[in-house]
Amino acid sequence: MKSYELGLYEKAMPSSLSWREKLAAAKAAGYDYLEMSIDASEEKIRRVYMSKQERFELIQDMYQTELPIRTMCVSALTKFSLGNPDGKMVSRGMEIAEKSIELAADLGVRVVMIPGYDVYYEPSDEKTKSEYLENLKRVAEIAEKTGVILGLETMENEFMNTVEKAMKYVVLCGSNYLKIYPDIGNLTNAAKQYKMDVLEDLQLGKGNITSMHLKETLPGRYREVPYGTGHVDFEAAIRKAWQMGIRRYVTEFWYLGEEDWNEELKKAYDKMANILNELNK
Repeated sequence: MKSYELGLYEKAMPSSLSWREKLAAAKAAGYDYLEMSIDASEEKIRRVYMSKQERFELIQDMYQTELPIRTMCVSALTKFSLGNPDGKMVSRGMEIAEKSIELAADLGVRVVMIPGYDVYYEPSDEKTKSEYLENLKRVAEIAEKTGVILGLETMENEFMNTVEKAMKYVVLCGSNYLKIYPDIGNLTNAAKQYKMDVLEDLQLGKGNITSMHLKETLPGRYREVPYGTGHVDFEAAIRKAWQMGIRRYVTEFWYLGEEDWNEELKKAYDKMANILNELNK
């Protein structure tokens, strides 16, 4: 029996597919679960307002395809950031965060990922960092009540691009429901930038890491880098994560219009599963 689960980021598939089609495609490629995206588009944000019937139908799709949705990426909190100096933007972000956690609870999602940005489009300063922390505490309280784990994703800017920086907010927040959901691609870029050991940085989160995004990157490039063309040492990172007790992983890559996108899902699964299966023996 496998002692790990490997999930698929929803955006690796065409957005035109229905939920059932996405779940079935992920299942066919070998994956254990799907990661839902709540990005800053109004189309994706509307998901957090699903009716009870829509939620029930999605649960039915999960059961009928035998593939669950188990993580949720709330990247809408990049635009509607928790440290935003615009009160209206913060209010929208807080509402999206709360509704996302409620949706996660209804669907059986275990981890809601929050991007590690105090602000993204605006300048970061002492005030935005303080506002972020206070609002993060409020979001954590919602998670505590609901029983859903929050995971801070390590991003590409100076605010939270390492596990060490993310741990600062885990400690300051002091919630049993706030952990870290690192992106090994972003961590690798930060390690190159700061001339440090990415595995040592990962170790600083021991006991506080929910799962790990497996994303390829290059220096200065954080998205849409095909596996095998970047500089991430997935074998070393997964081996280190395994030693730390991390057993949940998600392949994060994007559908870019390929006709053979189904094959791309399978290739990504095989690449990471081969590493994990060696550790699972």
